[in-house]
Amino acid sequence: MTGRAGASHAAGGTPDPPRAPAELADAARQFFRARHGGPAAVVWTAPGRVNLIGEHTDYNGGLVLPLALPHRTAVAAAPRDDGLVVLHSAARGAAPVTVPLTAVRPGAPDGWAAYPAGVLAELRTIGAEFLGVSLAVVSDVPAGAGLSSSAALEVAAAGALADLAGIDADARTLAEIGRLAEHRYAGVPCGVMDQLAVACCRADHALLLDTDDGSLDHIPLDPGAAGTALLVVDTRVRHRLADGAYARRRAGCEEAARLLGAPDLRRLQERGGTAESLSADLPDALRPLVRHVMTENARVRRTARLLRSGSVSGIGPLLTAGHASLRDDFAVSCPEVDVVVAAAVAAGALGARMTGGGFGGSVVVLVETAAAPEVTEAVLAAARRSGQPEPRVFPATPAAGAARAPG
Repeated sequence: MTGRAGASHAAGGTPDPPRAPAELADAARQFFRARHGGPAAVVWTAPGRVNLIGEHTDYNGGLVLPLALPHRTAVAAAPRDDGLVVLHSAARGAAPVTVPLTAVRPGAPDGWAAYPAGVLAELRTIGAEFLGVSLAVVSDVPAGAGLSSSAALEVAAAGALADLAGIDADARTLAEIGRLAEHRYAGVPCGVMDQLAVACCRADHALLLDTDDGSLDHIPLDPGAAGTALLVVDTRVRHRLADGAYARRRAGCEEAARLLGAPDLRRLQERGGTAESLSADLPDALRPLVRHVMTENARVRRTARLLRSGSVSGIGPLLTAGHASLRDDFAVSCPEVDVVVAAAVAAGALGARMTGGGFGGSVVVLVETAAAPEVTEAVLAAARRSGQPEPRVFPATPAAGAARAPG
């Protein structure tokens, strides 16, 4: 989903900065009126997210450390009385998606509309009543970049629709509604990280989430004050095998835990011992999966400790080590992403790693502030030399989670 930023994003390089939440909300109201012929009753906005470290651990009971981006999705909504769900997206042209309320089910509607329609269906299971709904979506979150554009859409839609139905849903409830919609209506067996990060993050903080017990710990993160910058490099590459490969990696982790008599790999790790000793009796294909999850949990813990101590620059080697594990053990990287990571590190970045499910998407890069232009140019030049699309590079300033827009 992209809105005004779509044109500059498509061109690569350094895109326009995202709109402020109030500006984006106003754009959503204007778009709603233009497409639906009347005012929106409510607007919610929700951010994209970048995962600093902790990849493919969330569905293994592990630890993750995301932060919300300033790039947001706005969903404007109003009730209808004709039994229809009518959805417009600024990124999808003039044609709306229209489906009878009673016909919403997995696969109907499909595509981008499955996410808000699935959210509506999940809200109905907890007592929300609708006679019909009009929605309009405007977004600055780059789609297909591993930055949780789908979770931003789900959580913003959940907030707006819950308000329409008069349901007082807290951030965790909105996140769970979004996660269930993605599972059941979009068919993606995601973990809990994306929606919780989108719903619960705070400005100038990273969110340490323990997916085993659901605990949240907001850890101060102000890269600029530490003389550093976090850059997101959207490679503009998304390989089609990603969704099936994601499901296979998850199934492999679950099979490894089952064979070793543990409910998940986090509980296995708590038995003590190394990844090699714990997984020695597993089939060859499963041992690297266990090694990645166990070492990644350790990297998240170390990163959190360093951030608490104020050592932002000290986390750089952990980011790079995490990428090597994702590339070599979990095998979810791709050549285009590896080119970006290698170029960034060679140009002096403190650390870099792929972020998101893999097989394309984005890279998060930690640099000293003064080195950001040089690292950015090195990444763009490396992409040109390798013949891949020109990446989109922008700073990642930790932002706030989902909220209802005033007015």
